[in-house]
Amino acid sequence: MFRHTFFTTCAWWALTLATAHAADQVILSPDGRTTLRIADDGSSFSATRRGEPVIAASPLGLELDGAPAWGTLALESREDTTVDRRVPLVATKASSARDHYRGATLAFRETGGGRRLLIDVRAYDDGIAFRYRLEDVAPVKLRGERTAFVPAGDPSCLVTPVDGAHERPFERLRVSQLKPDTAYDVPVVCATPSGRTHYAITQAHLEGYTGASFRRDGAALRVQLSAVPQRPGPAVVSSRGLQTAWRAVMMADRAGALIESHLVGNLNPPPKPGDYGDFGWVKPGKTSWDWWSGPLEGVKPDVAAYKRFIDFAAESGFSYHLIDAGWSFGAGPCCDPLPTTDITRAADGIDMPALVRYAADKGVGLLLWVHWEHLAPRLDEVLDTYARWGIRGIKVDFMNRDDQEMVSFYQRVAEATAKRRLLLDMHGAYVPAGLQRTFPNYITQEGVLGAEWNKMDRRITPQHNLMLPYTRMLVGPMDYTPGGFRNVAPQAFEVRAVMPQTQTTRGQALAMFVVYDSPLQMVSDDPAAYRGEPGFDFIRRVPTAWDETRFLQGEPGRDIVLARRAGEAWYVGATTSDEACTQRVPLDFLPPGPYRATAWEDGEVARELRRSVRTVKRGDVLTLRLAPTGGAAVVLEPLPGTAARPAP
Repeated sequence: MFRHTFFTTCAWWALTLATAHAADQVILSPDGRTTLRIADDGSSFSATRRGEPVIAASPLGLELDGAPAWGTLALESREDTTVDRRVPLVATKASSARDHYRGATLAFRETGGGRRLLIDVRAYDDGIAFRYRLEDVAPVKLRGERTAFVPAGDPSCLVTPVDGAHERPFERLRVSQLKPDTAYDVPVVCATPSGRTHYAITQAHLEGYTGASFRRDGAALRVQLSAVPQRPGPAVVSSRGLQTAWRAVMMADRAGALIESHLVGNLNPPPKPGDYGDFGWVKPGKTSWDWWSGPLEGVKPDVAAYKRFIDFAAESGFSYHLIDAGWSFGAGPCCDPLPTTDITRAADGIDMPALVRYAADKGVGLLLWVHWEHLAPRLDEVLDTYARWGIRGIKVDFMNRDDQEMVSFYQRVAEATAKRRLLLDMHGAYVPAGLQRTFPNYITQEGVLGAEWNKMDRRITPQHNLMLPYTRMLVGPMDYTPGGFRNVAPQAFEVRAVMPQTQTTRGQALAMFVVYDSPLQMVSDDPAAYRGEPGFDFIRRVPTAWDETRFLQGEPGRDIVLARRAGEAWYVGATTSDEACTQRVPLDFLPPGPYRATAWEDGEVARELRRSVRTVKRGDVLTLRLAPTGGAAVVLEPLPGTAARPAP
């Protein structure tokens, strides 16, 4: 019964594509390989790459609230544009991004001189995107979108169900296997039946709009807008006209090559330096953290405990220490937003300005955890207080929503922290949609099933860790919070809240600092876990922001080898799942000249490492041996007295 429904739907969409083909508006990518087609009546779109269908004919349109359904549309005008620019980036996976696309604005009008709908479309070499606009001066209420994506064939996709905090594991299912009554999160990552194109369906630039998820409707993944809780009626309310989020499909030859894409960022406005400086004050770096190794309810306010972590950060060369829940006046057990809590005051016995001075004297900046419900009603007062104290940034937690009101809160707090030159880390967050491009001080965010869950259950498996680079990480930085040094084999793993373990080797713990993208990167364990331990020398030196990122090899859920460049040095991270493997890594990405390769590889037991140093050059093959649930980290530096030249 179900298969009949699925393939009947596919046939119906194929017929729609065939009948509309002659009138399609076609937008080609600059390299001519990616094609976006919009039907001449604005009712559907499709996308191909290298002549192969990626997205079959799929519906377009808006569902207005309190207004008649749209009538038949006809194309009124088309305005084309071509953009090719280099965008400088701050504190992210590359020092710049090429924004290169062919685009158009398609204006449609209801027959008989009715309402007007604009669709902005773009075709990039690495994907396609579109959004809707209404230029009316009148208010607009939107019940939903008709937008859906019909993946060509019945592809195998990596998907995760939606929950409030966006902290669920990914699994591989065919579109026909998705549950119609389940909402699936962005991104949905698939491959065409031939395997020649891997793609991720996602969203970008939510400003003024709302987040969305997908529900399967026959062969289609239908966009479902997130509504404000306890607000009946429309999902989106606009006082004047409407501009929706971008719907985007990232595309590449290999699943891992999507990691290199800047598509989501490119669909967002660039920073406004005049308002917030040039963002050169945004300093990426590593931070010690007092919550992960301690009790779930948080560390009790204790000056001596805070200073112990600050001293550790200073000794290790870290830029920051994050003081997590429990520091503020009237705070209860983590992490209820009690009415007695005042986040403009520290708990009794804590002189926060004095603690800031203590840390600053050691070259360490302090970051503070806050609950969003305490921050939202007093945003300016709270941030002015922190700026006066000398705090360097905030971690905002427990939003667990992505509706229009919450999207607006993200925008407000990003702007307000930028104005005061504060870093911003959002936890309990939705999946990134590119706001970091506009506000580089918004330096990382959660929205990922991360290492904190080692304290509570067994879901942070090596397979899960190997899904994340190919899924969640595609759309923006993720505060996974690596650095656990109590490494054990999965069969020996025990769930414990205090001094937790991880189900990986020490080699994988190191590799995460290269593989996982987070310009503000946690070093999550207790200081005692690191002193004298093998591999901590690598954590001390590894950067958190990069000039270049290159995917080398690997498959989702199985393994990955990723290379990142900072200055003239290259860093390689390699991880594997349950099976031991030998990774042969061609060094073709190196510029000419000799390099010193320092490698940390798995030893015989989970916490053991083998450290080696050798001389290599472009064209050599680096052999790395990874234990089950293991990994390796490598630093490649030009030898003293030689200067790396650009690669040809």
